[in-house]
Amino acid sequence: GQILEEAKNLIRLRHYSLSTEKTYLGWIARFKTYLQDREPHLLEANDVKKYLTHLALRGRVSASTQNQAFNALLFLYRHILHVDMDDLTSVARAKRKMNLPAVLSRDEVRKFFSFLDGPYLLMAQLMYGCGLRLTECLRLRIKDVDFENDLLMVRSGKGEKDRALMIPEKIKEELANHVASIKEIHEQDVKIGYGEVFLPDALEKKYPGAPKEWVWQWVFPAQKLSIDPRTGKVMRWHIHPAAIQRAVKEAVMKAGLPKMASCHTLRHYAEFRTMPSNNLNYR
Repeated sequence: GQILEEAKNLIRLRHYSLSTEKTYLGWIARFKTYLQDREPHLLEANDVKKYLTHLALRGRVSASTQNQAFNALLFLYRHILHVDMDDLTSVARAKRKMNLPAVLSRDEVRKFFSFLDGPYLLMAQLMYGCGLRLTECLRLRIKDVDFENDLLMVRSGKGEKDRALMIPEKIKEELANHVASIKEIHEQDVKIGYGEVFLPDALEKKYPGAPKEWVWQWVFPAQKLSIDPRTGKVMRWHIHPAAIQRAVKEAVMKAGLPKMASCHTLRHYAEFRTMPSNNLNYR
């Protein structure tokens, strides 16, 4: 309806990510279904509390899922309906599970890596060697790779902070070869009239030619071109997170690892590692 359309327009005006748009609109739609015939703008903070509490107690959602709903409804009331909803502190919160991350031995890591190849192996090695989050790895652009100084620049990571990370010595050559191969793909895309990527914030308006520039291309582009649902343009997005997650899951199974290892496990290894240099010592 009108509320969803207004929310979508404002989300795009603020340059929120496509995943945030889908999440917010999804929760606003579910909330409207929960309300039945009642109009959202006639509700008070207590009604929203009841819905969020309902999710935690009856819907049995996770803490992160409830938090998504909370942020979506806060956006709805503050920015679309212009209703004060600050008094939401007494909402029953879903319990967050405190699971210790699995930590793989070097032998397990070596065995696990042997069942990965191509960009998936390189991504796993970067998460393992640099402590990259999955989203940070996926969002790397060519301009973020500094081969001269052996650095990776992670832009707007957790807490919207940038940080520089050393490229592990053992994968510098593989990374350089990978970048050279995707440059050929990009040049071919440009030849056939494509070659654009999504740009953050309002950079595309400020620099109209930037989406086709080499420095803005993804380090780990998807195999196929796709249509941007917002603009209708044919673009090459980065590898879908589900693809690398599936590859990691299959490698864990083939390696016969007894632990619940994941992309997040690889990142955590960097936190537990005590060696002073990034040498990817799993061999």
